[in-house]
Amino acid sequence: MSEKLPTREQALQILRESGCSENVIKHCETVTRLAVEIAKACKKKGLNVNLELVEIGALLHDIGRSKTHSVHHALVGMQIVKSLSLPEPIISIIKRHVGGGITQREAKKLGWPKDVYIPQTLEEKIVAYADKLIEGSKRVPIQKTIEKLSKELPPSAIARIRKLHKEMSSIIGDCKCLP
Repeated sequence: MSEKLPTREQALQILRESGCSENVIKHCETVTRLAVEIAKACKKKGLNVNLELVEIGALLHDIGRSKTHSVHHALVGMQIVKSLSLPEPIISIIKRHVGGGITQREAKKLGWPKDVYIPQTLEEKIVAYADKLIEGSKRVPIQKTIEKLSKELPPSAIARIRKLHKEMSSIIGDCKCLP
């Protein structure tokens, strides 16, 4: 396992070589722009946040969509970056970015290995949150995402997204970066 993060160009190359469509790559780039803005807002508030990790983690968060567009893209993405020996913090961002996170019980139902799939670090939370504010490649209000996901996800999953929104909003306040 390397501790060195790939560069932005290397991350984009990894997405292409993994077979991600241009739409997925555009989405990842849009999430990255917002995630970096949120990370900078966190830094302004005096929080210790690794901007480079946020940038590369956000770029690679949907790499698993090169193989599947189901919820399993998080696990598939994690396996892809593990096979490339990318650093553990990148692997964690990818496996924990879905919704507001996946509980142990939900992971078990999905047939996933026992692990933690709920964002833990500030960088993981920033990428998961930025992803909820991007639909395709445009910024959308969190309410729109919640309405859309409410049709597919159980109330407990929606509650975790709301909790993530509340936590991030309390940190960054009325950041101009939010849609």
